[in-house]
Amino acid sequence: MPHSVVIGNRAVGGEAPCFIIAEAGVNHNGDPALARRLVEQARACGADAVKFQTFTTESVIIAEAPKADYQRQTTDASESQLEMLRKLQLSHRDFREIKEHADRVGVLFFSTPHDTRDIDFLVSVGAPLIKVPSMDIVNLPLLEEVGCRKVPVVLSTGMATLSETERALETLRQAGCPSIILLHCVTNYPIKDEEANLRVMDTLALAFDCIVGFSDHTVGTAVAVAAVARGAKVIEKHFTLDCAMAGPDHAASLDPPQFAQMVTDIRRVEQALGSEVKRPLPVELANRKAMRRSLVAGADLPAGTVLAREHVTLKRPGTGLGAELLPYLLGRTVKRMVPKDSLITLDMLFE
Repeated sequence: MPHSVVIGNRAVGGEAPCFIIAEAGVNHNGDPALARRLVEQARACGADAVKFQTFTTESVIIAEAPKADYQRQTTDASESQLEMLRKLQLSHRDFREIKEHADRVGVLFFSTPHDTRDIDFLVSVGAPLIKVPSMDIVNLPLLEEVGCRKVPVVLSTGMATLSETERALETLRQAGCPSIILLHCVTNYPIKDEEANLRVMDTLALAFDCIVGFSDHTVGTAVAVAAVARGAKVIEKHFTLDCAMAGPDHAASLDPPQFAQMVTDIRRVEQALGSEVKRPLPVELANRKAMRRSLVAGADLPAGTVLAREHVTLKRPGTGLGAELLPYLLGRTVKRMVPKDSLITLDMLFE
């Protein structure tokens, strides 16, 4: 099991609680005030961190680039992806204020950069983590730029093969990245439960000896909670103030009540995982006395009776000689009259 790493003031991995990321992304709809409200609500819901996307539209897309299928379904199909992203862009000044607001609120801020300028900006404001999205797992120049800043990285593995993931890790590490968290991810919005393939987390952990989590694009919260039960050390889930808002990602996001319930369920599952040691717990010991069976006289047993199997029955409570002692009693002689349904004790028998 990889050691934990410290992100801001939080340990991630190892025996630390699951690190829960509210993926605000572009769900601010280009409004800094809405972004600050997302920060506040993420903190109120129990998220450890809130993540955005920092980009300059023209630096990541050409005018002719088509929208993804899910974007056509959730936004104006006649609008280009370039036009859509322009509306969702926030400036570095906006993000500086959002980072400061997150610090005041008490939730970690980080973001996904899309070019060198964005990387430098996020490092300059003290983002404790940099997210590399699935689409850039094969973008080796960007990975080199991120790695050499020597900031911990969260790397999503959607759309990638195992060999592409390995190359991305090698690139980040060779550039100087101090620690990498791998997120299993299926890049569609939303995905079907049967597409989640949570067992891939086991493959990633075994292949790369990394802290592994899950970037969840399923509907609802059940699969994210299941991922934690299966060992995810990080959960990332899209977060919005209102799933009915206009924009590409709102419909596939959780609103605050849903996100808060997910956090509650994750923390409950973590408590339920408990210890791997099999032993009776203190709460079970009293029940053991009440619910286990003891050796009991199956009939009136006169003095001198040599105990045979038909003389002994097994009944509650478990305060007498346990059922496991039956073989040691058979063949011994009763000293005195033992009434039917009496607990058999050693002082009733001859050696």
